[in-house]
Amino acid sequence: METKLQKLKKRLVEINDLESAAALLSWDQSTYMPSGGAAARARQMATLGRLAHEKFTDPAIGKLLDDLRPYEESLPYDSDEASLVRVTRRNYEKAVKVPPSFMAQLTSHSAKTYQVWTEARPANDFAKVQPNLEKTLDLSRQLADFFPGYEHIADPLIDFHDYGMKASTISAIFAELRQQLVPLVQAITAQPTVDNSCLHQNFPEGQQWAFGLEVIKRFGYDFERGREDKTPHPFTTKFSLGDVRITTRVKENDLGEALFGSLHEAGHAMYEQGIRKDFEGTPLAQGTSSGIHESQSRLWENLVGRSRGFWRFFYPQLQAVFPNQLGSVSLETFYRAINKVERSLIRTEADEVTYNLHVMLRFDFELALLEGRLAVRDLPEAWRERFEADLGIVPPDDRDGVLQDVHWYAGIIGGAFQGYTLGNILNAQFFETALSVHPEIPAEIEEGEFGTLHSWLKENIYQHGSKYTATELVERVTGGPMSIEPYIHYLRGKYGELYKL
Repeated sequence: METKLQKLKKRLVEINDLESAAALLSWDQSTYMPSGGAAARARQMATLGRLAHEKFTDPAIGKLLDDLRPYEESLPYDSDEASLVRVTRRNYEKAVKVPPSFMAQLTSHSAKTYQVWTEARPANDFAKVQPNLEKTLDLSRQLADFFPGYEHIADPLIDFHDYGMKASTISAIFAELRQQLVPLVQAITAQPTVDNSCLHQNFPEGQQWAFGLEVIKRFGYDFERGREDKTPHPFTTKFSLGDVRITTRVKENDLGEALFGSLHEAGHAMYEQGIRKDFEGTPLAQGTSSGIHESQSRLWENLVGRSRGFWRFFYPQLQAVFPNQLGSVSLETFYRAINKVERSLIRTEADEVTYNLHVMLRFDFELALLEGRLAVRDLPEAWRERFEADLGIVPPDDRDGVLQDVHWYAGIIGGAFQGYTLGNILNAQFFETALSVHPEIPAEIEEGEFGTLHSWLKENIYQHGSKYTATELVERVTGGPMSIEPYIHYLRGKYGELYKL
C-alpha cells in the first residue's frame, strides 16, 4: 500500500507543478505582463489548466484511490496518510464531473475577462466588460450543473471555496449577523464624524512601501520565501511552500491603502508559509477553506494591525518616516482615524463594522444572478439601489460600484465573497482562544513582538494545511462550532469604547 501511496504522491506533485506554472503566469499577468500579451496568456493558461485537469481526472488516479481505501480505513482518521487519500478523493470526485474542455474554456475566458476588466474599471466602462461577465455567468451556471442534486444552484460553487457550506447556511449566518450589525452601525454613524484627514495627505510611495515591508517582516512573513509587488487588486499566490508572494496597491493620498493591504495579504501568506513542508506538492499543502484563510488575513490586518497596542509601538516609527505629515498628530487621533466607522463605497477600504454589509450585498447579488432574478445588464443599477438601501450612499460611478472587485472578472460568479465574513467571524473566535492560552499576547504586541501569536497560529492552524475541514479545524482549535458571539463582543467592546456607546 505504501508503494501505491508513493505513486499517488508522485502523480499529485506532477499535477501541482502544472498548477503552479499556471499560477505563475497569472501572477505575471497581474503584475508585470504588457497588455499585448493578454491573448497569448489566456491560451497558455487554458492549456496548463486543461493538462492539469486531465492528469488529475485520469482513471489511474481513481484506481489508486480505490486501491488505497482499505489502507486509509486501517489508519486513524487524522493520520497524514489517511488525510492525504481522503482529501485527494474528495477533490477527485469533484474534478471528474467537470470535462477538461470546459476547464480550459473557463480558464481562458477568465484570463481574457481579467484583462478587459483592468481596462474597463479605470475607464468607468461597465459596457466594455458586460459581454464577458454575461459569459462568466453562463459558465458559472454550467459549472454548477455538473453537480446535480443541489439545493441551490450556488451550493456547488460555494462548496469549492468553503467545503460543506450551502447558500441556506450562509444566508442564515448572515441574517443573524445583520441583526447585530445594523443597530451598531446606526448607533455609531449617529455620533459626530471622526476626522481622518491625517491619513489623506501626501505620503510618497517609496516610504509607504518600505514601512509596510518592515511591519510584515516583524509579523513573521518570510522574505526568503516570498516577495511583494504592485497590482491593480491585492492578492496572495503560492507557487510552492518556498515561494508565497503577495501584492498590494498604493495611493499616495491614502496611507491606509497599501499598509493595511500588505498586512492583510501577509496574513494569507504566513498561513501558506506555515504549512508543513512534507505536505509540499499535495492537496494538503493549501489553506483548508476561504473562510479559514480570510480569518488569518483579517486577524493580522484588524485585530492586530488596527489595535491601539500595535500602534503604541509602531506609531513613533511611522511619525519618523513622515514627520511633516504626522509629527503633530497624536497617537489617539491616528488610532481613531484608522478605525473610523463610516458608510463608504469600497469594500477593501471599509471599516470593521460596515465591512460585512459590503459582503452580504455581493453574496445576495450572486444568488440573484445565478437564479436568473437579476440580469447582468441590470447589475449596475441594482448595485446603486441596494447600496443606498444598505449603506445610505449612492456610488457616483461604476468604477467604485460594480467594477470595484476583481472576483467576478477573474473567476466565477458564486462563492467568491462569503469567505470574507466567515473569516471575520472566525478571526475573533481564534484570537479569543489564543488569548485564553497566552494572555501575554497583547503586551507583546505593544512591544512589537509577534512570535507567540504567530507560533500559536502555526501550531494550531497553519501547519495542518487542508488536512482538516474548516468545521473540523474550528472544533479542534476552539472546542466548539463557529459562533458570531466572540466577533460581536469584539466589535461592541472596541467600537463602544471608541464611540462612547
